[in-house]
Amino acid sequence: MTNRILWILMGILAIAGGFFALANPFAASIAATTIAAWMFLFLGGLQIFAGFRVEGTGAKIWTILLGALAIYLGITILGHPLKGMMALTTMIAILFLGGGIAKVILAFSLEDKTFFWVVLLSGVASVILGVIIFANWPVSAVTALGILLGVELLSDGISALAMAFSRDSEEAA
Repeated sequence: MTNRILWILMGILAIAGGFFALANPFAASIAATTIAAWMFLFLGGLQIFAGFRVEGTGAKIWTILLGALAIYLGITILGHPLKGMMALTTMIAILFLGGGIAKVILAFSLEDKTFFWVVLLSGVASVILGVIIFANWPVSAVTALGILLGVELLSDGISALAMAFSRDSEEAA
């Protein structure tokens, strides 16, 4: 499978996920919150397991404590999904801001490529989404997570397709 096909598949999946999230933003918010909670539980369990295999008392203690914290977060989010959604909305806003800044920086390293503007616009869109979340938090947090996730997926999907269909796609891979 070539890199171009992988970019196309990633783009199509991201766009489809974006449309599904925009069709029902509350359900997308609940789904994202639930998936995150289960990931905290799963990864926390793995971290605790790995902690018993780490050499050194200090490293062992910290690894196990961080794993236990992840499990606690997962249980807390599953027990209080709306509060978890609020916390995840804040985290997503921070990630959108950070990811957007990273895409803008990446775009300027691709100035000579045909997909420079698409990557730059994707980065700017991510930064704007992060700002929108913070500007409306906590009032719109119940649906904002799903809406913004949908827009972010659409933006990333379009960016991936633009890279896949550009002449520079072999260099981008």
